[in-house]
Amino acid sequence: MKKFIKVMKALSDPSRVKIIKMLQHKEMCVCEIREALEIAQSTASKHLKVLEEAGLVTYRKDGLWVNYSLSDGSDSPFAATMLGNIRHWLEDDAAVAGLSKRVFEFQRDTICSRQKSRGARVNLQVESKIN
Repeated sequence: MKKFIKVMKALSDPSRVKIIKMLQHKEMCVCEIREALEIAQSTASKHLKVLEEAGLVTYRKDGLWVNYSLSDGSDSPFAATMLGNIRHWLEDDAAVAGLSKRVFEFQRDTICSRQKSRGARVNLQVESKIN
């Protein structure tokens, strides 16, 4: 029963359902998910951890990157069943449809280069205030 409850709780949050729907289209890193959902990186990471613990997503490390994808459901028959069903659900939901159309626009290289340049600007502003 614990595995069933974990899966249901993981899917009870709209952001986590959106993550599942995006991962149906492509493997994504935390920065891409953060950008797509317009949430903090720590929030995205927490959502991914809940989904991982429920057996819904898996990850693989690729150098500095951690790439998330949908699980094959082998750890939990409940996760496997829900992933199979969710694939066909919510396609007419406006928020899900919008993310599905835009999911390939979120590219880690672009996102991370913007974050680095923002970080550099902040560092310059702090340095100029100190001096």
